Formats: sequence, C-alpha cells, structure tokens
Amino acid sequence: MKAEDLRSKTPDQLRDELVALKKEAFNLRFQKATNQLENTARIRQVRRDAARVSTILNEKAAEAAAN
Repeated sequence: MKAEDLRSKTPDQLRDELVALKKEAFNLRFQKATNQLENTARIRQVRRDAARVSTILNEKAAEAAAN
C-alpha cells in the first residue's frame, strides 16, 4: 500500500481501511499464538500499513483544522 494511493482517499475511506487492517492484525496475532501463521512477514506489513493510514488521517485532520 502506497502513501500516494492513500492520500487520494477520503477520510471515511481511510477510517474503513484502518478498521480492516486492525481486524487483520488481530487475526494474525491469533494465528501466531496458535502456530497457524504461515507468512510471518504479513504481521509487520499490516502493522506498518495501519500506521501509514493513521498518519495520513492525522495529516488530513491537521490540514482541515488549518483551513
């Protein structure tokens, strides 16, 4: 997921994306705990994507507050 793609989305779409990523991270943690996780790198990828979405949401909020 690229930041450029995220910046073109609306805040509502970003919030939906963040919820989906957090759910996926939750499921991945459970898979790890039960030794069912196959792609361990996916945890890192999802965590970073969630942080990226959160950062862009904050940027949009700051931009809206400044206007």
